[in-house]
Amino acid sequence: LCLCASVPLCLCASVPLCLLHSYHPPVAPGVPIIDVKLVGHPVEAKPFAVVPPGAGGECVFLGRTRPETHLEHGELLRLSYDAYRPMAIRKLEGLADAAVSRFGCLAVRIHHVIGEVAPGRASVLVQVLCGHRAEAFAACRFLIDRLKAEAPIWKRQVWASGSTWTPGSPVDLDGQP
Repeated sequence: LCLCASVPLCLCASVPLCLLHSYHPPVAPGVPIIDVKLVGHPVEAKPFAVVPPGAGGECVFLGRTRPETHLEHGELLRLSYDAYRPMAIRKLEGLADAAVSRFGCLAVRIHHVIGEVAPGRASVLVQVLCGHRAEAFAACRFLIDRLKAEAPIWKRQVWASGSTWTPGSPVDLDGQP
């Protein structure tokens, strides 16, 4: 079984953790919780199973598919995400580690859909627990901005009559707190 128990059988049985799922529960007091996953269904926020001592601020960001209309292709039916999975997991874990170091996060959760997401549903979840609200807000913003700029995850918009790839938009990473 995959350690995250969200799939019945690990897709990479030769390694201890599935490359699609990375969950590192705390092994000792003071060790942050890191929960990083690429999933095949819309994401939802959920409470952390364990709230580390000292957690006073929690920030949750859910990125949802907006209903849109394209001048040429009509109504948006869904978004379709693809990724270079092993590299995406490594990048998301690295971002989680950076948030722990930079903002003192006690817990970090990053889940991103790889697959299709209908309008109104969420494709990305960033959730952090920190000692205080200011650090939690800053860490959450840092994580979503860096994820959008650095993770090898690509978005295709599927319209009523065609599809387009989202070119992405640069994020001002120098302006980060």
